[in-house]
Amino acid sequence: MKPFFSKILLISISFFFINSSVATKLEIVTTTSDLKNLVEIIGKDRVIVTSLVPPNLDAEEYQPRTQDLVKLRNAKLVFRVGADYDLWFDSLVKRSENPLIQKGLISNVDCSTNIALLDVRGIQVSGAGGHSHGSGNPHYWLDPLNAEVITKTILLALISIDPAGEQIYENSRNLFIEELKGKLTSWEQKIKPLQGQPIFAYHNNWAYFARRFRLNIAGYLEPKPGIPPSAANINRLIAFGKSKQVKIVIRKASEPAKSVDFLAEKIGARVAILEGSVGSNDKVNNYFQLFDYNITELVNSYR
Repeated sequence: MKPFFSKILLISISFFFINSSVATKLEIVTTTSDLKNLVEIIGKDRVIVTSLVPPNLDAEEYQPRTQDLVKLRNAKLVFRVGADYDLWFDSLVKRSENPLIQKGLISNVDCSTNIALLDVRGIQVSGAGGHSHGSGNPHYWLDPLNAEVITKTILLALISIDPAGEQIYENSRNLFIEELKGKLTSWEQKIKPLQGQPIFAYHNNWAYFARRFRLNIAGYLEPKPGIPPSAANINRLIAFGKSKQVKIVIRKASEPAKSVDFLAEKIGARVAILEGSVGSNDKVNNYFQLFDYNITELVNSYR
């Protein structure tokens, strides 16, 4: 065989095997980047995962796009946050007309299952806007121990769709849990000086984080989730912050700075800019880095 044709044959064979390998991977869609990262950690190279909501946006405020339908049409498995955080997902899945991932099937997974949700109060928000949190506070992934529950849900879903990968999935999760426990000990020690200290936050997305690390979120700039801060509420926080010597005000990088900076200046506090999701900045590329980053920012703001 001539060298030229040999090269063409080798390229064709390589292309075939590369594409065959990709074709065997399980195509998965998640609503958020946090779930995407956890599915990738458990699924390893047996999965290809796409997330819908950009990491610097809350899924509560997300407006689905046409390209999201395209992503869903080839999915074999989907994961959502649930707890009313991504309510738009049901109608999007229905519009995708993908029979494999419709609501009620084992391939359509709500990761809030078996999570002990906080703030389950049936809140009704008036015409002023905002989001309800009526099914409970949906930011449960910000308690790192909840990752044990989330990854167990992911594990079982992956095995149900791809039983041949069971051992790989179980080994991946065991390694993750082992590393998580070591990390948790380190995080708890690092954040210890802040335990019990009163802290303000812009939005009520830190309830699980605060519970895990024994932080005292003493007030929120938003009077209700999703409703912008009012002058009356800020004045109340100023009075409280001065009397209790609040030293930190938390906001996410994607949240408005003006009212947070104003409050912090009035009470002599520092602003800690935290991240709520994996991928929201170049220092937060995985689930562990999310907590590494946030705890470091909090501790540095308290000094």
